[in-house]
Amino acid sequence: MMQFRIADTFTASLARLTGEEQKAVKTTAFDLQLNPANPGMSLHKLDKARDKNFWSVRVSSDIRLIVHRSADSLLLCYVDHHDKAYQWAERRRLETHPTTGAAQWVEVRERVDEIVVRRIEPTPTAAAQPAAKPALFGQMSDQDLLGWGVPTEWLPAIRQADEDSLLMLADQLPAEAAEALIELATGGTPRRPQTAPAGADPFAHPDAQRRFRVMQDVEELERALEFPWDQWTVFLHPAQRQWVERDHGGPARVSGSAGTGKTIVALHRAVHLARSNENARVLLTTFTLALAHALHTRLRRLVGRTPRLAERIDVVALDELGERLFRFTFGKPTLADDQTVRRYLEEAAGAAASAAKTGGAAVPAKFGPGFLWSEWVEVVDPWQLDGWEAYRDFKRLGRKTRLSEGQRAAAWQVFGRVRDRLRAEGRLTKAALFTRLAEHYAGGAKLPFEYVVVDEAQDISAPQLRFLAALGGQQRNALFFAGDLGQRIFQLPFSWKSLGVDVRGRSRTLHVNYRTSHQIRMQADRLLGPELADVDGNTEDRKGTVSVFNGPAPAVRTAASIEAEIEAVAAWLAECSKQGMRAGEMALFVRSDAELDRARRAVGAAGLAHHVLDEHVDTDSDEVSIGTMHLAKGLEFRCVAVMACDDEVVPLQARIDAVADEADLKEVYDTERHLLYVACTRARDRLLVSGVEPVSEFLADLG
Repeated sequence: MMQFRIADTFTASLARLTGEEQKAVKTTAFDLQLNPANPGMSLHKLDKARDKNFWSVRVSSDIRLIVHRSADSLLLCYVDHHDKAYQWAERRRLETHPTTGAAQWVEVRERVDEIVVRRIEPTPTAAAQPAAKPALFGQMSDQDLLGWGVPTEWLPAIRQADEDSLLMLADQLPAEAAEALIELATGGTPRRPQTAPAGADPFAHPDAQRRFRVMQDVEELERALEFPWDQWTVFLHPAQRQWVERDHGGPARVSGSAGTGKTIVALHRAVHLARSNENARVLLTTFTLALAHALHTRLRRLVGRTPRLAERIDVVALDELGERLFRFTFGKPTLADDQTVRRYLEEAAGAAASAAKTGGAAVPAKFGPGFLWSEWVEVVDPWQLDGWEAYRDFKRLGRKTRLSEGQRAAAWQVFGRVRDRLRAEGRLTKAALFTRLAEHYAGGAKLPFEYVVVDEAQDISAPQLRFLAALGGQQRNALFFAGDLGQRIFQLPFSWKSLGVDVRGRSRTLHVNYRTSHQIRMQADRLLGPELADVDGNTEDRKGTVSVFNGPAPAVRTAASIEAEIEAVAAWLAECSKQGMRAGEMALFVRSDAELDRARRAVGAAGLAHHVLDEHVDTDSDEVSIGTMHLAKGLEFRCVAVMACDDEVVPLQARIDAVADEADLKEVYDTERHLLYVACTRARDRLLVSGVEPVSEFLADLG
């Protein structure tokens, strides 16, 4: 039976064509699958190609589809304009690696020599040059390098590679070899590729299955071609696999900067646990509905063909899960929303002020609505402080405003009144709901899940973590977290260890970025420091992070007016579209709802359709996604524009004005930086950041 396959190089090249060109290519691909031997397909053997199985298929007057054709298989390899398509084929061969047995693309030797010589050949003024950097892999044997998937003819070039030339060489290596070498260069220990037995199908090797996919029928091909970028976003890379399959004696955490694959690790960890334990129920959760929806979409792509496996993996946002379990255990909760609690705080403050006139402790003037609300949501409520003594003795970690014992006593007049009122009315805050559930499951109640996997863990609250710790029950492999301290935008830091979740010794930072180009990652990283640490002393060293591919430098632009910015962003979007980016592969993010209209006008001026992201984060349509920076978390697109980065917008002036003490300004600025970082790192290939003069001070950091 003829095997019909597509390669990731084909879907990537297809996405770079215009919309009309893509339609023509898809028609040709469908025709090839239906009848590869059709004489009307205009197949032409490429005589100059080193691989004698390369053929060209005429799509239009200028577009050529490169296929690899054998007696029993047809592989869609690449598509581009005539000359570029031929050049691609003339530089590559499809080979079976002599050690691993995996099918892989290998560039011809002449190309390797060209790259290495251009990069490391001494110049006539070599005496004035700094000392050469040491070769990274000079001491490795042929056997070791081959074991990582390096093609034989690349061995001399790899031995000469230093830290400057490695990335350039990695662009030309088979992806699995490049990833392994980059992981080695950054201090990691990638998992050795599987060695296939003699005579095994080279396309059946796990490394090959990440690059080449069998299309069983026209329907499957149609799905793969409709959203080519999305189809490849759930693949697990070698540097990530070991953390998916590792046996952990307690809670474990994977961290890393944006794009290092933490979400992919979390997805595969959930699937691995469900597959390894036939009767187990697995919870895959995160802290917002939007992120949960995105996780569910990816899970469907990952296990779409094994619905029974998917049935044992519950993908649900933490708040939704908490309400569901509370309703099942105790009955429907009466929740106090933020607006209600704010009103209660204001009324309690007024009552305390009146009491002070008759001899009570005076409430300090700086205890305005802003301070009282932040103290409630960051100290009193999450830690469920139930009395004056508990509040007096609590270490206000992360709160910069210093309070004397007398000031705390005055403040508790307000908070105590609110506590009593909520209790009298039978109302629960979200924190109280999770605290009660935690007590229930910690007390020996039957656990609803055997395993819990949490994505974007840096933004879960203290009550939520206490609840998750109770669900884990201190069992092996019960709790697994994925997150990035640099993307913390909702929560003040607190000690996980104090709540029974100690990840010391079971915490790993990923250093290989698979999603974001080297240029975008380097520029976005300027917003953050090189090392981040949590309260328990676990550090994320981001200095060694390396991207596996290059791209154009991000554009940072300022405009004299809103109209000028809209025009510039529209032109940029139109140019991305002209270069073959689908509308569904583009996104535009702004700081808040107030700037959404600017985004809408920019997309409209570019002549593109759009939809505004909500809590469901539907990115599957072929329209430009528009949303706030908070909704950007967990998403990825080929092209991203971050606009309206004006002064008093980023950072948001309303947050600065609400600060009760100048010492708290640092936390506001840090989280606003993190927010901009999140938005910028949603981009894979192209990034534009813009604002209207005077622009945000953060744009100077971006360059």
